[in-house]
Amino acid sequence: MAYVLKARRLGIDTYQQPVAYLRRDGAVCKAEGFAAQSRLELQCGSQVVAATLNVVDGALLEGQEVGLSEAAWEALGAGSGAPVTVRHAAPLASFAAVRGKIHGRPLDDAAAQCIVADIAGGRYPDIHLASFITACSGNRLDLAETIALTRAMAAAGQRMAWPAPVVVDKHCVGGLPGNRTTLLVVPIVAACGMTMPKTSSRAITSPAGTADTMETLAPVAIGIDGMRRVVEREGGCIVWGGSVTLSPADDVLIRVERPLELDSDGLLVASVLSKKLAAGASHVLIDIPVGRTAKVRSEQAATQLAARLEAAGRALGLAVRCVVSDGSQPVGVGIGPALEALDVLAVLQNGAGAPQDLRQRALALAGAVLELGGRAAPGAGLALATQVLDSGAAWAKFQAICAAQGGLREPPRAPCSHVLEARHAGRVVAVDNRRLATLAKLAGAPHAAAAGVRFFAPLGSRLEVGQPVLSIHADAPGELAYALEYAEAQSNLVTVEDV
Repeated sequence: MAYVLKARRLGIDTYQQPVAYLRRDGAVCKAEGFAAQSRLELQCGSQVVAATLNVVDGALLEGQEVGLSEAAWEALGAGSGAPVTVRHAAPLASFAAVRGKIHGRPLDDAAAQCIVADIAGGRYPDIHLASFITACSGNRLDLAETIALTRAMAAAGQRMAWPAPVVVDKHCVGGLPGNRTTLLVVPIVAACGMTMPKTSSRAITSPAGTADTMETLAPVAIGIDGMRRVVEREGGCIVWGGSVTLSPADDVLIRVERPLELDSDGLLVASVLSKKLAAGASHVLIDIPVGRTAKVRSEQAATQLAARLEAAGRALGLAVRCVVSDGSQPVGVGIGPALEALDVLAVLQNGAGAPQDLRQRALALAGAVLELGGRAAPGAGLALATQVLDSGAAWAKFQAICAAQGGLREPPRAPCSHVLEARHAGRVVAVDNRRLATLAKLAGAPHAAAAGVRFFAPLGSRLEVGQPVLSIHADAPGELAYALEYAEAQSNLVTVEDV
């Protein structure tokens, strides 16, 4: 049975999960037996949304009102007091395949398509998503299942097509603070006349995503039509993947997968390659940083991941090449959206103080992309990429891309900062990527775009007592003090050996 209630916006952030609120003693809950975690279908006009129910005691809601979280409010497009039809959600038939997977039955193409269609349609609550992710974690997806899931995820949203016979892309599996090579690779490659439509993610558990960093320089939420216009005009773009409907199930899975911290090569491969397929890529370079505190911690794990990425790519018609890189320490100086953007600008402008590790890493990747896409002969990509960067052509192309996306702007600067100095002399022999990332987040990154850390003590550097190790940047004194307290309590942000 359906009930028509009045919409009420409660201003509760449930982070992309639509949640509805009803009074426990209201007529609807009593008549239908609704309880907390029940699944509802909400309809306002032509908009239909599946939502999870939370029940309310007390005076927060009237009996004839349905409270809406921010995600539910935006998805429904409801106005205050608008009529919302409330009914039981239809049973999730595809979840039978998830149960089967939990009990050892492999996912075939049909099962993957049904599961992904329901996920992309918003019909899986977080508890069901967590079950699916857990069933696929570890080594529980074989290659055939990985390919089936990737194909289903790419097919669930829009697919882009480009007139160029070769369309290149690159991706880093993550785990390395400051690794903003995309903002350098795209303009270098596009300046060479290649097509590179790059969609990037925002941070969820890190102090900056590529989209967060780019957003301090130019708009990134430009939609699929804007993305097409920019690429047709400039050959490349750097946009937020959440503003386009390419492999939409991936964004839903990532939202739940990352807080669970469950590693899965199969889900990672499906996530990466489905986005590349949907964006219309034909050739993809994957950067896999390896380090003690990186996401991938051993050469063996990197080799296994690379083999699965390349094999799945072949089955799906993608030319995939993987590059295993050094993940032992942050890249560049800045950690946090605006601080990383300043590093990128310094490299693009060939500044005297530009971080050379970021420059060399980006040039190596850009050269590999140029070779993979056939723009440069084998072994000649690095020289071509270097010439394009040194000549200023990459900087000119980056400015043109920013202008096409809405205009280049100056990254913000944090009003509060504090320098931490070395207490012991010696040589830096280890750096903890994860603790440095945590420190940047405690300072306010990525939500405060100017917040984060500048790191001055790379591996092999020699420190004297009183020499700067890092600086913390924050928008408010309270955040700065909180981050400073954490930093001073950590004895191994960097490990120093006596000399």
